Amino acid sequence: MLLFVLTAEGDAGHDYIRCQEVTDHPTGSLVTQVARDLAGDLAEQGRSFKFLIWDRDAKFTASFDKVFASEGIEVIKTPVRSPRANAFSERFVRTIREECLDWTLVLGRHHLEAVFRDYVRHYNEHRPHRGLRLEVPAPVITMTPTPPSLSDIACHDVLGGLIHEYRAVA
Repeated sequence: MLLFVLTAEGDAGHDYIRCQEVTDHPTGSLVTQVARDLAGDLAEQGRSFKFLIWDRDAKFTASFDKVFASEGIEVIKTPVRSPRANAFSERFVRTIREECLDWTLVLGRHHLEAVFRDYVRHYNEHRPHRGLRLEVPAPVITMTPTPPSLSDIACHDVLGGLIHEYRAVA
């Protein structure tokens, strides 16, 4: 799995997660193509990021660095054997394990991709973050003229009921 933890420029603690690819054997060319896809998606969404921090895995080649450098994103390599140097992604890995994977029996690659896709959407759009005063990185904007009463709240199950999301009923 290639995981991108993106922090918006000038917005400390505003992390946006992107899970790009799930594969058994990532290669340098695959990782570079995923980087191109991510850079294109970010440009389309109007998101800008200042830094990309990655570990020293051999699959991250010079062409991978060039993709982000061409977008004006500085590539920073973590020090050798220093998992704390990339605390944001390490924290997300712990979170997805504790809140999702420890409670899910994964049946194969496609099922894992679906689980990641659902959880990352929940993480970005609904899960409260302490660093954001219990707000979410990418809130879903809904127009409600008046605050809803308790009877106007609907529950939506994510990942087969493992996670519950609550929304105002229109």
